[in-house]
Amino acid sequence: MIEAAGVSWRYGAHPVIDGVSVAARPGRMLGLIGPNGSGKTTLLRLLYGALRSATGTVTVDGDRLGGLGSREAARRLAVVVQETGGETALTVGEMVLLGRGPHLGTFQRAGAADHAIAARCLARVGAAHLGTRAFAGLSGGERQRVLIARALAQQATHLLLDEPTNHLDIRYQHEILRLVRGLGTCAIVVLHDLNLAARYCDDLVLLGDGGVVAAGTTDEVLEPKILEPVYGIGVRRLELDGELHLLFHPNEEAT
Repeated sequence: MIEAAGVSWRYGAHPVIDGVSVAARPGRMLGLIGPNGSGKTTLLRLLYGALRSATGTVTVDGDRLGGLGSREAARRLAVVVQETGGETALTVGEMVLLGRGPHLGTFQRAGAADHAIAARCLARVGAAHLGTRAFAGLSGGERQRVLIARALAQQATHLLLDEPTNHLDIRYQHEILRLVRGLGTCAIVVLHDLNLAARYCDDLVLLGDGGVVAAGTTDEVLEPKILEPVYGIGVRRLELDGELHLLFHPNEEAT
């Protein structure tokens, strides 16, 4: 379980996150949603320690995040950030194998078991055929899948992902989110697509104006009366074959 209580962050004089509290529960997938600039990525960074809030606390399974050593934190938290395009001489297989680092001693080399785990994780994201390719030569979507495979190889108890469907075609958007949901870990995902959030997330936190506008189950948060003032667009909610779908239309057409 990851909990944040009263965390804040500002860039200069501009507060992005102000006194926000959230909780991601074991075995459930929490989606962070909201318009551009609402602080989704900033909040995620606070939750895995890339940013340190001057207020409040972040805990992982009851332990203060700031009190965990780097190796222990890596055993608990696996993170997939937005792909930056940085160059590296590593192959895909070597990149995924980096995820085994928290489980190795200081001078210990990856063994056969670690290589097997890395290979299985590549296969799970549909990238087994890329193992010997140079990571730098991959497309954006291929890189994204490899980075997710690296996070899976880490075998952490919590998984945090910043827009994991970025660069992916429709098939892999669904396959990756279905994979994350099926892991049974505590997962936190930043998503722009509300219909993907509706399909795969158990719980949602809707951010706006530096704070939490709504938090609860997906069914509770994805209500037109909640979404419309935050996104500035008309929303129609449909139930088709037992699944929630959202349709959007300009406000002047809202009824």
